[in-house]
Amino acid sequence: MAVSDIEGLCPYRLVLEHVTSRWGVLVLIELLDRPHRFSELRRAISGYGGRGVSEKMLTQTLQTLERDGLVHRDAKPVIPPRVDYSLTGLGREAAEQVKALAAWTHRRMDDVEQARRTYDEARAAS
Repeated sequence: MAVSDIEGLCPYRLVLEHVTSRWGVLVLIELLDRPHRFSELRRAISGYGGRGVSEKMLTQTLQTLERDGLVHRDAKPVIPPRVDYSLTGLGREAAEQVKALAAWTHRRMDDVEQARRTYDEARAAS
C-alpha cells in the first residue's frame, strides 16, 4: 500500500503519530524556545536522557514534521552550509499542546506510579 493510500485511510491518526512520536515530541518542545541548527537540536534532544537520537532518525523526524507543515527548514547558501529549523505557526500551536501534555505527565507521575503499583499488586494477588 502506498503512503498516500495509508494517509487517505486515517490522516488524523497519522499526524497525531508524527506529533507524539518519540522524537517528534522533543523536537517540537525544543523548537518552541528558538530556531536551532541540526547539530544543536540533536544535542538538546539528547540532553533529555536515555539514548540520544541518531542523525538518521532526527533527519527523518524533521522531514516528516516539515512535510506536515509544522517545521520550517531554512537552508542558507553559505560555506559551510547552514540550515536552521524553526516552528511554523501550525507547529507552534502543536508544540504548545504537546508541551502541556508533557507538563501534565511530569506533574502527575507520582499518581501514575501509584496506580501502576496498585494494579500490579491486585494482579499478583489473583
